[in-house]
Formats: sequence, structure tokens, C-alpha cells
Amino acid sequence: MSVIRIGAKLPSSGVVDGRLLGELAKEAEESGFDAVWVSDHVVMPQEIASRYPFSADGTMTWQPEAPWIDALVAMATAAAATDAIAVGVGVLIIPMRNPVVLAKQLATLDFLSRGRLVVGVGAGWLREEFEALQAPFETRGAVLDEWIEILRDFWTGRPRARPTGHYPIPAGLLSYPAPVTPVPILIGGMSAAALRRVAVTGDGWFALQQADEIDPAVIAAGVDHIRTRAEEAGREPPLRVALRTPGSTDVLATRLAELVRAGVTDIVVDVDWDGDGARRTVEGLRSALP
Repeated sequence: MSVIRIGAKLPSSGVVDGRLLGELAKEAEESGFDAVWVSDHVVMPQEIASRYPFSADGTMTWQPEAPWIDALVAMATAAAATDAIAVGVGVLIIPMRNPVVLAKQLATLDFLSRGRLVVGVGAGWLREEFEALQAPFETRGAVLDEWIEILRDFWTGRPRARPTGHYPIPAGLLSYPAPVTPVPILIGGMSAAALRRVAVTGDGWFALQQADEIDPAVIAAGVDHIRTRAEEAGREPPLRVALRTPGSTDVLATRLAELVRAGVTDIVVDVDWDGDGARRTVEGLRSALP
């Protein structure tokens, strides 16, 4: 691996041409990207009262009518079209989902892709979406913690019994195939709760900053906080830090060396898919690396 993994955000949401999704994943692989990534929502309310936590004014940066391909289906499409690059999701809102079914789906994806899965997970922010899926919103943080444990248990093939909790698990279950290798779970979010969760349970951090608002100092402070909290918990600090940077990769390139020094190990970028835009995107970013 180079000093940083460069991932391409596939157009699985917004202006979507599902026929091209696999072709673009293959193009990303052939152009030199290390990974392809998709994002996640299930439904969108026509009217949204929830505050979007990743914009200054709390409003969404896309229209509710924009289509979203199911994240797991999009990942399967990308994995089937490629041979070697990682296939990730950032982030999958797991408290809205049945954890046992999700464990099976993700293990199957990792098995069929021969160990190429990376899973970013988050607590979610859109109350109306939780309500549509009949999932509890107020306890989503605790549910997220429990669901992560359940995923990892089921990925052993022999999950332990869980007599209590939000989702009790009976004894004596088997769940195969197991993932080819341990699936990295990156915790998404910029809040103190997200950083705590990275430190005590995650395999890494999935952060988000708009390309024109990149602040390496915020990332560095987050990494330091994660390391301190992990050490306090008697745990080896997770060293994988993925940063999703919507926007211009030209702007990102000017800050890339700073981000590497701050601790970023993966970036997930928007791609110009016209002509040889994918190749030019990854080459431009690699040329900016220290």
C-alpha cells in the first residue's frame, strides 16, 4: 500500500444509472484506485425536520427525491465487477436494520468478494427514516454498540447466546459462511460519542469533511483523542482513519500531505467519470502525496 489508500465514491445516490455502477467500479480499479465506496439511506421523507449534522446550517446537501441504490446491493454489484480492490460502505446505518440478517448479508459479501469488504457504520441522524422502518431513534447509540457486537459474534460462525439486550440471541446457532478475514468496522461520525466509540470498539474512524472545509487540525485532534481513550480502556488504538471529502479533488490535493501527517490512512473522493477523469483523479492525488 502507498502512504494512503485512495477510494472512489461510486454514484450510488443522486443522479444514478444503475447499469453503469459495475462498469464504474471496474474503471476505478483499472485507473489505480485502492477501493470503491457507496453510501446508505433506505427511505427519505418528503419533509425533513431532523437536523443534518454535517452541514453548517443543518440542512441536507441533496434533494429528498434523489434516488439511492440499496447499499448492500450496490456493494455486491461493485464486488462482482472487480477483482482486487476493497469494497466499502460509509456509512451503513445499522441500528435501523435486523442485526442477524445484516451479519449474514455482510459475511456473504465478504466471502464472495474474497475478503475485500470494509464496513463503515453509524448511528444515523434522520429520525423520520427510523420511524418509517419502525426502529427506535432515541436508543440508537446503545443499539449501534450492541449490533456491532452481534455482527462480530455471528462472523465467527458460532455466535454466543445473548439472553438480554435489545436483541436477545438464543444458544446453539450457526452462521456460515464466515468472512474470509476479520471485516474492518470503521465508526462514522465527528461527535464526541463517535470518537469514544472508535476508541473502545472500532477498527478505525470514518470521518467527513467537505473538500473546501478541510481542517487537518480537527482530524489530528480526533486521532489524539481516540488514542488516549483507547489507552485508557486498555486497548490498542485503532490506526485506520478514513476521511470522506465531498467536493473538488484539486482542493483536496493541496491539503493531502497535512492530512497524512494528521493520521489519515484512507480518503474517499468524488470522481469525474467523464473520459479518463478517474485516472486523472487518482494520479493527481498520488502526485500530491508526500
